[in-house]
Amino acid sequence: MGEGPAEVAAGLGPDQTGPCCAGRSDRAVSRRLACGDVEGRLEAIFGRVRAIQAKSGRFDMLLCVGNFFGSASEAEWAEYRSGAKKAPIPTYVLGANNQDTLSYFPDVSGCELAENITYLGRRGVYSGCSGLQIAYLSGTEAQQQPAPAHSFSTKDVAELKTSLLSTPNFRGVDILLTSPWPREVGTFANSTGEIDTKKCGSKLVSDLAASLKPRYHFAALEKAYYERLPYRNHVVLQETPQHVTRFIALADVGNTSKKKYLYAFSIVPMSSMDPAELVKQPQDVTENPYRKLRKETPKSKAPLSAEEEPACQFFFDLNKHQGKKRPSEGKERGDSQPKQAKKPPQPTGPCWFCLASPEVEKHLVVSIGTHCYLALAKGGLSPDHVLILPIGHYQSVVDLSSEVLEEVTKYKAALKEFFRSKGKRYVLFERNYRSQHLQLQVIPVPLDLCTSEDIKEAFIAQAQEQQIELLEIPEHSDIAQVAQPGVPYFYVELDTGEKLFHRIRGRFPL
Repeated sequence: MGEGPAEVAAGLGPDQTGPCCAGRSDRAVSRRLACGDVEGRLEAIFGRVRAIQAKSGRFDMLLCVGNFFGSASEAEWAEYRSGAKKAPIPTYVLGANNQDTLSYFPDVSGCELAENITYLGRRGVYSGCSGLQIAYLSGTEAQQQPAPAHSFSTKDVAELKTSLLSTPNFRGVDILLTSPWPREVGTFANSTGEIDTKKCGSKLVSDLAASLKPRYHFAALEKAYYERLPYRNHVVLQETPQHVTRFIALADVGNTSKKKYLYAFSIVPMSSMDPAELVKQPQDVTENPYRKLRKETPKSKAPLSAEEEPACQFFFDLNKHQGKKRPSEGKERGDSQPKQAKKPPQPTGPCWFCLASPEVEKHLVVSIGTHCYLALAKGGLSPDHVLILPIGHYQSVVDLSSEVLEEVTKYKAALKEFFRSKGKRYVLFERNYRSQHLQLQVIPVPLDLCTSEDIKEAFIAQAQEQQIELLEIPEHSDIAQVAQPGVPYFYVELDTGEKLFHRIRGRFPL
C-alpha cells in the first residue's frame, strides 16, 4: 500500500478492506475500485463490492482489467444481460484478450453491455465529470499482422499516444488500464515474486506507460498481485520534477491462494491539484523502469510530441552495467560497431594515486583488484579510514568506465559487510574539486554512536553553516545521473544507499 500526494491507496484482498477514504469530504476526491480478472465470476465480484460498500461507504465506479468474461460465463451473464440482476456500481471493463470471448463485445468502439456494465472500447480516454482522465487499451499485444480483433498493434498504441500528447500542456493521465503487464516493470523495483518481467508482459504497454505518465496503472492476466514501488517520471536534477506512477497488478477473482484481486483508492484529478502537491516525491520512489527499454524500441512513424522528444542528456542503466554511458542523441546513435573500452586519460604530471606511479606510497595499499585498489588513508580521520581508488587515472566517479564502476561497487559491498561485522557503518564521500585522481573516502563509525539519519543531519547542518546546499538524491539513482563529466561536485553516500549531493559552482572549503 502506498500514499501519494492528496491520495491514499489501499489494497483489498478476498478477506480484507482498507480505510482508503475515511474522513474525506472534498468533492474533488474520487473513490474508485480496481479489479483483476473476473473470468465470468460476476456474483463473486459484485457480492464482494456490495460487502465493501456496506462497510466503507459508496464508491464511484469499478474498473476491471484482464479477462472480464471466461469459459463458463454464459449462465451468470444471461441474468445481468436480461436485467434480472444489476451491477451494484457503475462498472467499466476492457475488451477480449482471446478469440473465445470476442462475442461478448459487439461494438469495437465501446458500448453498454448491461445496466451499469460498460465496455470502454478498443482504446481511448474516458473523462468523468470530475475531470479525472482514464486512458485504456484493450486486448493483448499482437504477435502477427494483421492484428487479431482481440489484440492491439503498434499503430493502436501510437494513435492513443498521439491523441493525448498533442493536447496542450499535457502532463499525464490519472489512470491507465491495460490487461497485460508492462515489460520490465520490475526494473529498479521491489521483487515481483515468480513473475519474470524481463520476459512477460508487453513492450508496447511499457512504451505507452512511459509516454502517458499515469499516476496509477492497473493490469492483470498473470494471476498475481504486485504493487510496485512508485517510480519517477523525470531525471533527477536534469528535468522539471513530475508526479510519480504507481503500478498495481491484480490477481483473478476468487483465487484459492487468496491473492488480492480488488484494490480501493481515492484520487483527486490531476487537473484539480496544486502543482507543487502533485509532484511531491515519496521516500520510496525509484528510477523509471522503462527508460532503457524505450531507447531500444524502434521509432514508430507516428509524429512525436514535444513531450516525447528525447532531451540531450545521458541515461544510465543501473540494472546491469552501472555507469555505462549512452547518449540519447548525437553521432553515436547509429553506430552499430562494438566499441573498444576507452582507456583512462594519462596524468599531465606526477600522480600520487595512479598505482603504477613511483609517487604511490605502496605500504598503505591493502588490496589490489583488476581495475581498483584499496588503501589506508595517510593521516586518516580514524585508524580504519580507507580509500577506494581506480588503478588508472580517472578524475571522478562520473568519468569511470562500466568495468571500473562495477569493481568500485564490489569494494563498497565488501567494506559494508566487513565494517558491519565490526559493529560499524561507513560514510563514503567524494570531493571532485581541485583534484586529478578519484579518491572515494570511506570512514567507518560505530553503529551505536549514531544513526544514518544523525549522519545526514550532521552533514546538512555543516553545509548550512558554510552556505552550501546539500540535496538528497533518491537511493535508487546514480551520481552519474545528476553530474556531467568535468563538473565539480561534493558527494556523500551512506551504506544504506542514501546520498547527498552538492554541485560546486564557486568556492568550496577543502
